Amino acid sequence: MIASLTGRLTRKAVDSIIIDVSGVGYQVFVPLSTYRRIPDEGQDVCLNIHTHMREDSLSLFGFFTEAEKKLFLLLIGVSGIGPKLALTILSSLSVDEIAVAIQSSDDQKLSSVPGIGKKTAARMVLELKDKTKNLLSDHTQGERIPDVPDIMDDAVSALVNLGYKSQLAEDAVRRSFSRSPGLTVEGRIKESLSILLKVSSVKL
Repeated sequence: MIASLTGRLTRKAVDSIIIDVSGVGYQVFVPLSTYRRIPDEGQDVCLNIHTHMREDSLSLFGFFTEAEKKLFLLLIGVSGIGPKLALTILSSLSVDEIAVAIQSSDDQKLSSVPGIGKKTAARMVLELKDKTKNLLSDHTQGERIPDVPDIMDDAVSALVNLGYKSQLAEDAVRRSFSRSPGLTVEGRIKESLSILLKVSSVKL
């Protein structure tokens, strides 16, 4: 099983690349998150690889970071999500955005991805909530941010204490997760307040 590849990039396309390793060209399917970070053709590249084996085929999927690969493996473990759809998810949302959406049970965010319906989004939350806690970025974890549900509750409570209605406060906090995943409680409250102020100015 191929776990990583290091070689010269001979072809670079949005959906797949070819890496030349000692004269052998390997076709590797990549998400947009990886495509944007790999070098130009002719330069050396090193990717984390998942070897996906089926009865009639063998495909390689490449990722710039280990976190992308880990999340990809978690996604294809969910019923109804195959490798191509998993790549679409990683191409549409960052690892942090996906992890935060799952942790906060944000079905709407997940179902915004092409090919992901409400039922599949609900399965992602149900099956991956415990498994994605450690996938938030090192920056996020370095700030020792508490669990997402706790952040939401604290932020909503603070906004209610400031005079905002509960539903309005909750909506603002959920929108803040979509805009800026990985904030502390204080940062989450500030971001939510910014959203609320913009909404108020539009109404005026």
